[in-house]
Amino acid sequence: MASDSCGNDAQSGKSCTKKLINKVLDCERECNEGLVAVNPGISLVEGQTVVVRTDVRDVVSRGKVVLISGGGSGHEPGHAGYVGKGGLTACACGSVFTSPPPGCIMAAINAACQQHKGCQVLMIVTNYTGDRLNFGIACERARVKGHKTEMVVVGEDCALDSVDHSAGRRGLAGTMFIHKIAGAMAEQGQSLEEMVSSLNVIKMKMGTIGLSLSPCSVPGSGPSFTLQADEMELGLGVHGEAGVRRMKIQTAKEAVKTMMDHMTNPKTSTHIDIKKGDRVALMVNNLGGTSVLELNIVAKEAISYLEAIGVSVDRAYCGTFMTSLEMAGVSITVLHIDDVVLEYLDYPTDAPAWRTPYLPPGEKLRKTPGLVSVEAEDVILSDDGAYKLNADFSAQVYKAVKAACLKLVSVEKELNELDKQSGDGDCGSTVALGANAILKKLGDLSKPNLPVDCPHALALSLGQITENVMGGSSGALYSLFFTSAAQELKTANLKSLTAALNAGLDAIMKYGGAKPGYRTMVDPLYAACESLKDKDLDKITTSDAIKIVAEAAQKASEDTVSMDAQAGRASYVNKTLLTKPDPGAVALSTWLKAIAESL
Repeated sequence: MASDSCGNDAQSGKSCTKKLINKVLDCERECNEGLVAVNPGISLVEGQTVVVRTDVRDVVSRGKVVLISGGGSGHEPGHAGYVGKGGLTACACGSVFTSPPPGCIMAAINAACQQHKGCQVLMIVTNYTGDRLNFGIACERARVKGHKTEMVVVGEDCALDSVDHSAGRRGLAGTMFIHKIAGAMAEQGQSLEEMVSSLNVIKMKMGTIGLSLSPCSVPGSGPSFTLQADEMELGLGVHGEAGVRRMKIQTAKEAVKTMMDHMTNPKTSTHIDIKKGDRVALMVNNLGGTSVLELNIVAKEAISYLEAIGVSVDRAYCGTFMTSLEMAGVSITVLHIDDVVLEYLDYPTDAPAWRTPYLPPGEKLRKTPGLVSVEAEDVILSDDGAYKLNADFSAQVYKAVKAACLKLVSVEKELNELDKQSGDGDCGSTVALGANAILKKLGDLSKPNLPVDCPHALALSLGQITENVMGGSSGALYSLFFTSAAQELKTANLKSLTAALNAGLDAIMKYGGAKPGYRTMVDPLYAACESLKDKDLDKITTSDAIKIVAEAAQKASEDTVSMDAQAGRASYVNKTLLTKPDPGAVALSTWLKAIAESL
Protein backbone atom coordinates (compact mmCIF):
# COMPACT_ATOMS: atom_id res chain seq x y z
CA MET A 1 0.00 0.00 0.00
CA ALA A 2 1.27 3.47 -0.83
CA SER A 3 2.28 5.62 2.14
CA ASP A 4 3.02 9.26 2.69
CA SER A 5 5.92 10.59 4.75
CA CYS A 6 3.78 10.30 7.87
CA GLY A 7 3.86 6.54 7.45
CA ASN A 8 0.11 6.58 6.85
CA ASP A 9 -2.11 5.40 4.06
CA ALA A 10 -1.66 7.91 1.22
CA GLN A 11 -5.44 8.39 1.14
CA SER A 12 -5.63 9.39 4.79
CA GLY A 13 -5.76 13.07 3.98
CA LYS A 14 -2.75 14.03 6.11
CA SER A 15 -0.90 17.13 4.85
CA CYS A 16 2.45 15.36 4.58
CA THR A 17 4.74 15.23 1.60
CA LYS A 18 4.96 11.92 -0.24
CA LYS A 19 8.31 10.19 0.20
CA LEU A 20 9.68 6.78 -0.79
CA ILE A 21 10.38 5.50 2.71
CA ASN A 22 9.15 2.62 4.84
CA LYS A 23 8.71 4.08 8.32
CA VAL A 24 9.51 7.60 9.46
CA LEU A 25 11.47 6.42 12.49
CA ASP A 26 13.61 4.05 10.40
CA CYS A 27 14.50 6.31 7.47
CA GLU A 28 17.90 7.55 8.75
CA ARG A 29 19.12 4.03 9.53
CA GLU A 30 17.80 2.60 6.27
CA CYS A 31 19.35 5.43 4.28
CA ASN A 32 22.78 4.45 5.60
CA GLU A 33 22.05 0.76 5.09
CA GLY A 34 21.59 1.61 1.42
CA LEU A 35 24.77 3.69 1.38
CA VAL A 36 26.96 0.88 2.70
CA ALA A 37 25.21 -1.73 0.55
CA VAL A 38 26.23 0.23 -2.54
CA ASN A 39 29.69 1.12 -1.15
CA PRO A 40 30.98 -1.88 0.85
CA GLY A 41 34.24 -0.04 1.56
CA ILE A 42 32.29 1.54 4.41
CA SER A 43 30.27 -0.21 7.12
CA LEU A 44 27.42 0.55 9.49
CA VAL A 45 27.91 0.12 13.24
CA GLU A 46 25.50 -2.32 14.86
CA GLY A 47 22.79 -0.57 16.86
CA GLN A 48 23.96 2.92 15.86
CA THR A 49 23.51 5.22 12.88
CA VAL A 50 27.27 5.42 12.45
CA VAL A 51 29.19 4.88 9.22
CA VAL A 52 32.84 3.84 9.46
CA ARG A 53 35.61 2.89 7.04
CA THR A 54 35.92 -0.87 6.57
CA ASP A 55 39.72 -0.54 6.63
CA VAL A 56 39.68 1.45 9.87
CA ARG A 57 42.20 -0.85 11.60
CA ASP A 58 44.83 0.26 9.10
CA VAL A 59 44.19 3.91 9.97
CA VAL A 60 44.83 3.59 13.70
CA SER A 61 47.60 1.01 13.40
CA ARG A 62 49.60 3.47 11.27
CA GLY A 63 49.07 6.27 13.78
CA LYS A 64 47.08 8.50 11.44
CA VAL A 65 44.66 11.12 12.70
CA VAL A 66 41.14 9.78 13.06
CA LEU A 67 38.59 12.09 11.41
CA ILE A 68 35.09 12.20 12.90
CA SER A 69 32.21 14.30 11.65
CA GLY A 70 28.47 14.12 11.32
CA GLY A 71 25.26 15.97 11.98
CA GLY A 72 21.59 15.65 11.30
CA SER A 73 20.42 13.38 8.51
CA GLY A 74 18.67 14.88 5.49
CA HIS A 75 21.82 16.47 4.07
CA GLU A 76 22.96 13.43 2.11
CA PRO A 77 25.56 12.75 0.83
CA GLY A 78 26.92 14.96 3.60
CA HIS A 79 28.37 13.81 5.90
CA ALA A 80 28.38 10.02 5.64
CA GLY A 81 29.21 10.07 1.92
CA TYR A 82 32.65 11.51 2.72
CA VAL A 83 33.74 8.51 4.80
CA GLY A 84 36.52 6.63 3.01
CA LYS A 85 40.23 6.55 2.33
CA GLY A 86 41.36 10.13 1.86
CA GLY A 87 38.22 11.30 3.68
CA LEU A 88 36.53 10.88 7.04
CA THR A 89 37.19 7.86 9.22
CA ALA A 90 33.69 7.71 10.69
CA CYS A 91 30.49 9.70 10.74
CA ALA A 92 27.70 9.98 13.34
CA CYS A 93 24.23 10.59 11.86
CA GLY A 94 21.40 12.07 13.89
CA SER A 95 17.72 12.18 13.08
CA VAL A 96 16.68 14.41 10.20
CA PHE A 97 17.95 17.95 10.85
CA THR A 98 18.88 16.95 14.42
CA SER A 99 22.36 16.69 15.88
CA PRO A 100 23.47 13.16 16.80
CA PRO A 101 23.55 12.60 20.59
CA PRO A 102 26.92 12.23 22.37
CA GLY A 103 26.45 8.46 22.64
CA CYS A 104 26.18 8.15 18.86
CA ILE A 105 29.29 10.32 18.39
CA MET A 106 31.19 8.22 20.94
CA ALA A 107 30.14 5.12 19.01
CA ALA A 108 31.77 6.68 15.93
CA ILE A 109 34.97 7.38 17.89
CA ASN A 110 35.03 3.85 19.36
CA ALA A 111 34.42 2.31 15.94
CA ALA A 112 37.26 4.37 14.48
CA CYS A 113 39.78 3.83 17.29
CA GLN A 114 39.15 0.06 17.54
CA GLN A 115 40.19 -0.37 21.22
CA HIS A 116 43.43 1.54 20.63
CA LYS A 117 44.43 3.98 23.38
CA GLY A 118 45.78 7.45 22.81
CA CYS A 119 44.45 7.96 19.29
CA GLN A 120 44.64 11.36 17.62
CA VAL A 121 41.02 12.34 16.99
CA LEU A 122 39.89 15.39 15.03
CA MET A 123 36.20 16.31 14.96
CA ILE A 124 34.92 18.46 12.09
CA VAL A 125 31.70 20.11 13.24
CA THR A 126 29.30 22.46 11.49
CA ASN A 127 28.50 25.60 13.45
CA TYR A 128 25.09 24.79 14.92
CA THR A 129 24.47 24.96 18.64
CA GLY A 130 23.31 21.35 18.92
CA ASP A 131 26.30 20.04 16.99
CA ARG A 132 28.80 22.09 18.98
CA LEU A 133 27.31 20.92 22.29
CA ASN A 134 26.95 17.23 21.48
CA PHE A 135 30.31 16.91 19.73
CA GLY A 136 31.82 18.95 22.57
CA ILE A 137 30.53 16.45 25.14
CA ALA A 138 31.91 13.57 23.04
CA CYS A 139 35.21 15.41 22.69
CA GLU A 140 35.59 15.65 26.47
CA ARG A 141 34.60 12.01 26.96
CA ALA A 142 37.14 10.93 24.36
CA ARG A 143 39.83 12.82 26.25
CA VAL A 144 38.82 11.04 29.46
CA LYS A 145 39.30 7.77 27.58
CA GLY A 146 42.86 8.84 26.78
CA HIS A 147 42.44 10.02 23.19
CA LYS A 148 44.10 13.21 22.04
CA THR A 149 41.02 15.04 20.75
CA GLU A 150 40.43 18.40 19.09
CA MET A 151 37.50 20.03 17.31
CA VAL A 152 37.38 22.30 14.25
CA VAL A 153 34.08 24.18 13.91
CA VAL A 154 33.14 25.29 10.39
CA GLY A 155 30.86 28.26 9.79
CA GLU A 156 31.19 29.86 6.36
CA ASP A 157 27.68 31.20 5.68
CA CYS A 158 27.84 34.63 4.01
CA ALA A 159 24.13 35.37 4.17
CA LEU A 160 23.93 37.07 7.56
CA ASP A 161 24.21 40.85 7.65
CA SER A 162 25.56 40.67 11.19
CA VAL A 163 26.61 37.98 13.68
CA ASP A 164 25.80 40.14 16.69
CA HIS A 165 23.53 38.37 19.20
CA SER A 166 23.43 35.26 17.00
CA ALA A 167 24.95 31.81 16.99
CA GLY A 168 27.38 32.96 14.31
CA ARG A 169 27.90 31.83 10.75
CA ARG A 170 26.24 28.54 9.88
CA GLY A 171 28.19 25.60 8.51
CA LEU A 172 27.04 24.82 4.96
CA ALA A 173 28.32 22.93 1.91
CA GLY A 174 31.80 24.42 2.31
CA THR A 175 32.24 21.96 5.18
CA MET A 176 32.65 19.29 2.50
CA PHE A 177 35.77 21.14 1.29
CA ILE A 178 37.13 20.85 4.85
CA HIS A 179 36.30 17.12 4.92
CA LYS A 180 38.26 16.65 1.69
CA ILE A 181 41.25 18.73 2.77
CA ALA A 182 41.41 17.14 6.22
CA GLY A 183 41.18 13.68 4.66
CA ALA A 184 44.17 14.40 2.46
CA MET A 185 46.17 15.76 5.40
CA ALA A 186 45.42 12.72 7.54
CA GLU A 187 46.25 10.31 4.73
CA GLN A 188 49.61 12.05 4.27
CA GLY A 189 50.39 11.48 7.95
CA GLN A 190 50.16 15.02 9.32
CA SER A 191 49.84 15.39 13.08
CA LEU A 192 46.72 16.53 14.90
CA GLU A 193 48.34 19.86 15.82
CA GLU A 194 49.39 20.55 12.22
CA MET A 195 45.94 19.76 10.90
CA VAL A 196 44.07 21.89 13.45
CA SER A 197 46.34 24.85 12.82
CA SER A 198 46.03 24.64 9.02
CA LEU A 199 42.29 23.93 8.93
CA ASN A 200 41.49 26.84 11.23
CA VAL A 201 43.21 29.12 8.72
CA ILE A 202 41.70 27.52 5.60
CA LYS A 203 38.12 27.62 6.92
CA MET A 204 38.36 31.41 7.28
CA LYS A 205 39.11 31.75 3.58
CA MET A 206 35.78 30.32 2.51
CA GLY A 207 32.24 31.57 1.97
CA THR A 208 28.90 30.02 1.02
CA ILE A 209 25.49 31.38 0.17
CA GLY A 210 22.29 29.50 -0.65
CA LEU A 211 19.24 30.19 -2.79
CA SER A 212 15.95 28.28 -2.55
CA LEU A 213 13.12 27.91 -5.04
CA SER A 214 11.00 25.56 -2.93
CA PRO A 215 10.83 24.24 0.64
CA CYS A 216 11.81 20.84 1.92
CA SER A 217 9.72 18.62 4.19
CA VAL A 218 10.93 16.49 7.06
CA PRO A 219 9.57 12.91 6.91
CA GLY A 220 6.40 12.86 8.94
CA SER A 221 5.72 16.56 8.41
CA GLY A 222 4.58 18.93 5.70
CA PRO A 223 6.71 21.61 3.98
CA SER A 224 8.98 23.47 6.39
CA PHE A 225 8.03 26.87 4.94
CA THR A 226 6.12 28.36 2.03
CA LEU A 227 7.39 30.08 -1.10
CA GLN A 228 5.04 31.51 -3.69
CA ALA A 229 5.27 30.19 -7.24
CA ASP A 230 7.05 33.36 -8.40
CA GLU A 231 9.40 33.68 -5.40
CA MET A 232 12.91 32.61 -4.46
CA GLU A 233 14.69 33.08 -1.12
CA LEU A 234 18.27 34.19 -0.66
CA GLY A 235 20.51 33.04 2.14
CA LEU A 236 18.37 30.44 3.88
CA GLY A 237 19.91 27.68 6.00
CA VAL A 238 20.03 23.99 5.14
CA HIS A 239 17.33 23.24 7.70
CA GLY A 240 14.95 25.72 6.12
CA GLU A 241 15.88 28.60 8.43
CA ALA A 242 14.81 31.97 7.07
CA GLY A 243 17.12 33.71 4.68
CA VAL A 244 17.98 37.38 4.31
CA ARG A 245 15.30 38.23 1.76
CA ARG A 246 12.71 36.95 -0.66
CA MET A 247 12.54 38.12 -4.23
CA LYS A 248 10.83 37.41 -7.50
CA ILE A 249 12.15 34.57 -9.65
CA GLN A 250 15.25 35.60 -11.58
CA THR A 251 17.16 34.09 -14.49
CA ALA A 252 20.15 31.91 -13.62
CA LYS A 253 22.51 34.72 -14.58
CA GLU A 254 20.65 37.27 -12.44
CA ALA A 255 20.35 34.85 -9.51
CA VAL A 256 24.07 34.04 -9.52
CA LYS A 257 24.90 37.75 -9.62
CA THR A 258 22.56 38.38 -6.70
CA MET A 259 24.19 35.57 -4.70
CA MET A 260 27.76 36.58 -5.49
CA ASP A 261 27.13 40.29 -4.94
CA HIS A 262 25.70 39.55 -1.49
CA MET A 263 28.48 37.11 -0.64
CA THR A 264 31.17 39.69 -1.45
CA ASN A 265 29.38 42.79 -0.12
CA PRO A 266 31.93 44.50 2.17
CA LYS A 267 29.09 46.12 4.13
CA THR A 268 28.12 42.76 5.68
CA SER A 269 30.14 41.27 8.52
CA THR A 270 30.02 37.77 7.01
CA HIS A 271 31.25 38.61 3.50
CA ILE A 272 34.20 37.04 1.77
CA ASP A 273 36.78 39.25 0.04
CA ILE A 274 37.31 38.35 -3.60
CA LYS A 275 39.45 40.47 -5.88
CA LYS A 276 41.27 40.39 -9.20
CA GLY A 277 44.17 37.94 -9.20
CA ASP A 278 42.75 35.65 -6.51
CA ARG A 279 42.82 31.89 -6.99
CA VAL A 280 39.73 30.00 -5.86
CA ALA A 281 37.97 26.66 -5.85
CA LEU A 282 34.26 26.90 -6.64
CA MET A 283 31.53 24.52 -5.49
CA VAL A 284 28.02 24.68 -6.98
CA ASN A 285 25.89 22.49 -4.74
CA ASN A 286 22.44 21.00 -5.30
CA LEU A 287 20.22 21.59 -2.26
CA GLY A 288 18.32 18.43 -3.20
CA GLY A 289 15.66 19.03 -5.82
CA THR A 290 17.57 20.86 -8.55
CA SER A 291 18.07 19.25 -11.95
CA VAL A 292 21.52 18.68 -13.44
CA LEU A 293 20.50 20.95 -16.30
CA GLU A 294 19.99 23.86 -13.88
CA LEU A 295 23.15 23.07 -11.89
CA ASN A 296 25.32 23.19 -14.98
CA ILE A 297 23.83 26.52 -16.03
CA VAL A 298 24.44 27.96 -12.55
CA ALA A 299 28.02 26.64 -12.60
CA LYS A 300 28.62 28.29 -15.96
CA GLU A 301 27.27 31.60 -14.70
CA ALA A 302 29.25 31.44 -11.44
CA ILE A 303 32.50 30.76 -13.29
CA SER A 304 31.73 33.57 -15.74
CA TYR A 305 31.03 35.98 -12.86
CA LEU A 306 34.35 35.22 -11.17
CA GLU A 307 36.39 35.25 -14.36
CA ALA A 308 34.84 38.57 -15.38
CA ILE A 309 36.37 40.21 -12.29
CA GLY A 310 39.75 38.60 -12.90
CA VAL A 311 39.55 35.69 -10.48
CA SER A 312 41.24 32.42 -11.47
CA VAL A 313 38.84 29.51 -10.87
CA ASP A 314 41.48 26.79 -10.57
CA ARG A 315 38.93 24.12 -9.60
CA ALA A 316 35.19 23.96 -10.09
CA TYR A 317 32.92 21.33 -8.56
CA CYS A 318 29.29 20.94 -9.53
CA GLY A 319 26.91 18.36 -8.10
CA THR A 320 25.17 17.14 -4.98
CA PHE A 321 27.44 17.62 -1.96
CA MET A 322 25.19 18.68 0.92
CA THR A 323 21.43 18.78 0.52
CA SER A 324 18.39 19.91 2.42
CA LEU A 325 16.24 16.88 1.60
CA GLU A 326 14.29 17.69 -1.60
CA MET A 327 14.66 21.48 -1.48
CA ALA A 328 14.94 22.96 -4.96
CA GLY A 329 17.81 25.41 -4.98
CA VAL A 330 21.57 25.78 -4.98
CA SER A 331 24.39 26.98 -2.83
CA ILE A 332 27.64 28.48 -4.08
CA THR A 333 30.88 28.12 -2.14
CA VAL A 334 34.10 29.98 -2.90
CA LEU A 335 37.36 28.87 -1.27
CA HIS A 336 40.61 30.82 -1.60
CA ILE A 337 43.38 28.39 -2.49
CA ASP A 338 47.10 28.13 -3.14
CA ASP A 339 49.22 25.28 -4.48
CA VAL A 340 49.16 23.49 -1.12
CA VAL A 341 45.37 23.56 -0.77
CA LEU A 342 45.01 22.61 -4.42
CA GLU A 343 47.13 19.53 -3.76
CA TYR A 344 44.84 18.57 -0.88
CA LEU A 345 41.76 18.96 -3.08
CA ASP A 346 43.33 16.80 -5.79
CA TYR A 347 44.62 14.13 -3.40
CA PRO A 348 43.01 10.77 -4.24
CA THR A 349 40.04 9.66 -2.17
CA ASP A 350 37.67 6.70 -2.22
CA ALA A 351 34.90 8.59 -0.42
CA PRO A 352 31.82 7.91 -2.58
CA ALA A 353 30.45 11.48 -2.52
CA TRP A 354 33.57 13.23 -3.79
CA ARG A 355 34.06 13.64 -7.52
CA THR A 356 37.25 15.05 -8.99
CA PRO A 357 36.74 17.39 -11.98
CA TYR A 358 37.89 16.08 -15.34
CA LEU A 359 40.87 18.09 -16.58
CA PRO A 360 42.66 17.79 -19.96
CA PRO A 361 45.63 15.39 -19.83
CA GLY A 362 48.72 17.13 -18.47
CA GLU A 363 46.81 20.23 -17.29
CA LYS A 364 47.11 21.24 -13.65
CA LEU A 365 44.75 24.21 -13.56
CA ARG A 366 41.18 24.48 -14.79
CA LYS A 367 40.58 26.78 -17.75
CA THR A 368 37.27 27.47 -19.44
CA PRO A 369 37.61 25.75 -22.84
CA GLY A 370 36.91 27.49 -26.13
CA LEU A 371 34.50 26.28 -28.78
CA VAL A 372 35.47 23.47 -31.15
CA SER A 373 35.05 24.15 -34.87
CA VAL A 374 33.62 21.46 -37.14
CA GLU A 375 33.02 21.28 -40.87
CA ALA A 376 29.59 22.46 -41.97
CA GLU A 377 27.07 19.84 -43.11
CA ASP A 378 26.24 21.70 -46.31
CA VAL A 379 29.04 19.90 -48.17
CA ILE A 380 26.64 16.99 -48.82
CA LEU A 381 24.49 19.23 -51.04
CA SER A 382 26.91 19.01 -53.96
CA ASP A 383 25.24 18.23 -57.31
CA ASP A 384 28.46 17.05 -58.96
CA GLY A 385 27.73 14.21 -61.40
CA ALA A 386 23.96 14.45 -60.93
CA TYR A 387 21.53 14.77 -63.85
CA LYS A 388 20.15 18.26 -64.57
CA LEU A 389 16.63 18.85 -65.86
CA ASN A 390 15.72 21.23 -68.65
CA ALA A 391 13.69 24.39 -67.97
CA ASP A 392 10.28 22.79 -68.60
CA PHE A 393 10.85 19.84 -66.28
CA SER A 394 12.43 22.14 -63.67
CA ALA A 395 9.25 24.25 -63.71
CA GLN A 396 7.10 21.14 -63.21
CA VAL A 397 9.25 20.10 -60.22
CA TYR A 398 8.89 23.63 -58.80
CA LYS A 399 5.10 23.47 -59.15
CA ALA A 400 4.98 20.01 -57.57
CA VAL A 401 7.04 21.06 -54.53
CA LYS A 402 4.99 24.22 -54.05
CA ALA A 403 1.67 22.40 -54.40
CA ALA A 404 2.69 19.74 -51.88
CA CYS A 405 3.78 22.33 -49.31
CA LEU A 406 0.73 24.55 -49.74
CA LYS A 407 -1.55 21.54 -49.29
CA LEU A 408 0.21 20.51 -46.07
CA VAL A 409 -0.15 24.02 -44.71
CA SER A 410 -3.87 24.03 -45.55
CA VAL A 411 -4.57 20.77 -43.67
CA GLU A 412 -2.64 21.70 -40.51
CA LYS A 413 -5.72 21.80 -38.26
CA GLU A 414 -7.14 18.60 -39.74
CA LEU A 415 -3.92 16.72 -39.06
CA ASN A 416 -3.68 18.14 -35.53
CA GLU A 417 -7.19 16.87 -34.80
CA LEU A 418 -6.25 13.40 -36.04
CA ASP A 419 -3.13 13.48 -33.87
CA LYS A 420 -5.05 14.27 -30.67
CA GLN A 421 -6.27 10.69 -30.47
CA SER A 422 -2.79 9.20 -30.33
CA GLY A 423 -0.20 11.91 -29.79
CA ASP A 424 0.14 15.44 -28.54
CA GLY A 425 -1.93 17.01 -31.30
CA ASP A 426 0.89 18.67 -33.20
CA CYS A 427 1.38 16.50 -36.31
CA GLY A 428 -0.21 19.14 -38.55
CA SER A 429 1.79 21.95 -36.98
CA THR A 430 5.00 19.99 -37.36
CA VAL A 431 4.60 19.19 -41.07
CA ALA A 432 3.28 22.72 -41.72
CA LEU A 433 6.41 24.07 -40.09
CA GLY A 434 8.54 22.08 -42.51
CA ALA A 435 6.30 22.98 -45.47
CA ASN A 436 6.49 26.72 -44.72
CA ALA A 437 10.27 26.52 -44.39
CA ILE A 438 10.49 24.81 -47.79
CA LEU A 439 8.18 27.42 -49.35
CA LYS A 440 10.30 30.22 -47.91
CA LYS A 441 13.46 28.65 -49.28
CA LEU A 442 11.84 27.80 -52.61
CA GLY A 443 11.36 31.41 -53.67
CA ASP A 444 9.96 32.50 -57.05
CA LEU A 445 9.69 30.35 -60.15
CA SER A 446 11.78 32.86 -62.09
CA LYS A 447 14.66 32.44 -59.66
CA PRO A 448 14.15 29.50 -57.28
CA ASN A 449 16.48 29.12 -54.28
CA LEU A 450 16.13 25.33 -54.22
CA PRO A 451 17.83 23.20 -56.92
CA VAL A 452 14.61 22.19 -58.71
CA ASP A 453 16.69 21.44 -61.82
CA CYS A 454 18.57 18.64 -60.00
CA PRO A 455 16.42 15.97 -58.28
CA HIS A 456 19.43 14.61 -56.38
CA ALA A 457 20.42 17.97 -54.84
CA LEU A 458 16.76 18.89 -54.28
CA ALA A 459 16.13 15.75 -52.24
CA LEU A 460 19.23 16.43 -50.12
CA SER A 461 18.08 20.00 -49.56
CA LEU A 462 14.60 18.87 -48.49
CA GLY A 463 16.20 16.38 -46.11
CA GLN A 464 18.22 19.09 -44.41
CA ILE A 465 15.27 21.49 -44.15
CA THR A 466 12.93 18.93 -42.61
CA GLU A 467 15.63 17.72 -40.23
CA ASN A 468 16.57 21.20 -38.99
CA VAL A 469 13.14 22.84 -38.94
CA MET A 470 10.61 20.14 -38.09
CA GLY A 471 12.63 18.40 -35.40
CA GLY A 472 11.45 15.38 -33.42
CA SER A 473 10.56 12.05 -34.99
CA SER A 474 8.77 13.57 -37.99
CA GLY A 475 11.75 15.69 -38.97
CA ALA A 476 14.09 12.73 -38.61
CA LEU A 477 11.86 10.40 -40.65
CA TYR A 478 11.46 12.84 -43.53
CA SER A 479 15.17 13.62 -43.44
CA LEU A 480 15.91 9.89 -43.72
CA PHE A 481 13.43 9.55 -46.56
CA PHE A 482 14.77 12.41 -48.67
CA THR A 483 18.46 11.77 -47.95
CA SER A 484 18.22 8.08 -48.85
CA ALA A 485 16.04 8.78 -51.89
CA ALA A 486 18.62 11.28 -53.16
CA GLN A 487 21.15 8.54 -53.82
CA GLU A 488 18.86 7.08 -56.50
CA LEU A 489 18.12 10.42 -58.16
CA LYS A 490 21.46 11.09 -59.79
CA THR A 491 19.75 10.00 -62.99
CA ALA A 492 16.32 11.31 -63.95
CA ASN A 493 13.83 8.72 -65.20
CA LEU A 494 10.86 6.77 -63.90
CA LYS A 495 12.99 3.82 -62.79
CA SER A 496 15.23 6.05 -60.68
CA LEU A 497 12.16 7.73 -59.17
CA THR A 498 10.74 4.32 -58.23
CA ALA A 499 14.10 3.28 -56.79
CA ALA A 500 14.19 6.52 -54.80
CA LEU A 501 10.78 5.79 -53.23
CA ASN A 502 11.95 2.31 -52.27
CA ALA A 503 15.25 3.61 -50.86
CA GLY A 504 13.40 6.15 -48.73
CA LEU A 505 10.99 3.49 -47.49
CA ASP A 506 13.84 1.12 -46.61
CA ALA A 507 15.64 3.83 -44.60
CA ILE A 508 12.52 4.73 -42.60
CA MET A 509 11.84 1.07 -41.78
CA LYS A 510 15.50 0.37 -40.94
CA TYR A 511 16.00 3.25 -38.52
CA GLY A 512 12.44 3.94 -37.39
CA GLY A 513 11.51 0.31 -36.70
CA ALA A 514 8.06 0.48 -38.30
CA LYS A 515 6.82 -2.05 -40.85
CA PRO A 516 3.77 -2.24 -43.12
CA GLY A 517 0.66 -2.78 -41.00
CA TYR A 518 2.05 -0.89 -37.98
CA ARG A 519 -0.27 2.11 -38.54
CA THR A 520 2.35 4.70 -39.52
CA MET A 521 3.51 6.71 -42.54
CA VAL A 522 5.21 3.50 -43.70
CA ASP A 523 1.82 2.09 -44.75
CA PRO A 524 1.02 4.59 -47.54
CA LEU A 525 4.67 4.73 -48.59
CA TYR A 526 4.84 0.93 -48.84
CA ALA A 527 1.58 0.87 -50.82
CA ALA A 528 2.98 3.52 -53.16
CA CYS A 529 6.08 1.42 -53.85
CA GLU A 530 4.07 -1.79 -54.33
CA SER A 531 1.68 -0.09 -56.77
CA LEU A 532 4.40 0.18 -59.41
CA LYS A 533 5.90 -3.27 -59.04
CA ASP A 534 3.59 -4.89 -61.63
CA LYS A 535 3.76 -1.95 -64.04
CA ASP A 536 5.90 -1.77 -67.17
CA LEU A 537 7.73 1.45 -66.44
CA ASP A 538 8.76 1.80 -70.07
CA LYS A 539 5.13 2.10 -71.19
CA ILE A 540 3.69 4.66 -68.72
CA THR A 541 4.44 8.32 -68.22
CA THR A 542 5.90 9.81 -65.08
CA SER A 543 2.65 11.71 -64.55
CA ASP A 544 0.58 8.51 -64.73
CA ALA A 545 2.97 6.72 -62.39
CA ILE A 546 2.68 9.46 -59.79
CA LYS A 547 -1.12 9.30 -59.99
CA ILE A 548 -1.00 5.54 -59.43
CA VAL A 549 1.32 6.04 -56.47
CA ALA A 550 -0.85 8.79 -54.96
CA GLU A 551 -4.07 6.74 -55.23
CA ALA A 552 -2.44 3.71 -53.60
CA ALA A 553 -1.03 5.85 -50.80
CA GLN A 554 -4.37 7.54 -50.12
CA LYS A 555 -6.20 4.21 -49.84
CA ALA A 556 -3.50 2.81 -47.55
CA SER A 557 -3.64 5.87 -45.28
CA GLU A 558 -7.41 5.47 -44.98
CA ASP A 559 -6.97 1.78 -44.17
CA THR A 560 -4.82 2.61 -41.12
CA VAL A 561 -8.06 3.30 -39.24
CA SER A 562 -8.54 -0.46 -38.80
CA MET A 563 -4.92 -1.24 -37.86
CA ASP A 564 -3.46 -1.80 -34.39
CA ALA A 565 -0.68 0.70 -33.70
CA GLN A 566 2.68 -1.02 -33.20
CA ALA A 567 5.06 1.92 -33.49
CA GLY A 568 5.24 5.57 -32.45
CA ARG A 569 3.21 7.29 -29.72
CA ALA A 570 0.00 5.63 -30.89
CA SER A 571 1.36 2.24 -29.80
CA TYR A 572 0.99 3.36 -26.15
CA VAL A 573 -2.68 4.26 -26.61
CA ASN A 574 -5.58 1.90 -25.96
CA LYS A 575 -6.58 0.67 -29.41
CA THR A 576 -10.26 1.28 -28.71
CA LEU A 577 -9.47 5.01 -28.75
CA LEU A 578 -7.90 4.92 -32.22
CA THR A 579 -10.97 5.51 -34.36
CA LYS A 580 -9.44 7.67 -37.11
CA PRO A 581 -6.63 7.22 -39.66
CA ASP A 582 -3.05 7.75 -38.59
CA PRO A 583 -2.10 11.44 -39.01
CA GLY A 584 1.42 10.68 -40.26
CA ALA A 585 0.04 8.39 -42.93
CA VAL A 586 -2.57 10.97 -43.97
CA ALA A 587 0.11 13.68 -44.19
CA LEU A 588 2.22 11.57 -46.54
CA SER A 589 -0.67 10.63 -48.82
CA THR A 590 -1.79 14.27 -48.81
CA TRP A 591 1.41 15.66 -50.30
CA LEU A 592 1.69 12.78 -52.78
CA LYS A 593 -1.84 13.52 -54.00
CA ALA A 594 -1.02 17.24 -54.25
CA ILE A 595 1.98 16.45 -56.46
CA ALA A 596 -0.14 14.23 -58.71
CA GLU A 597 -2.78 16.94 -59.09
CA SER A 598 -0.15 19.58 -59.91
CA LEU A 599 1.11 17.66 -62.96
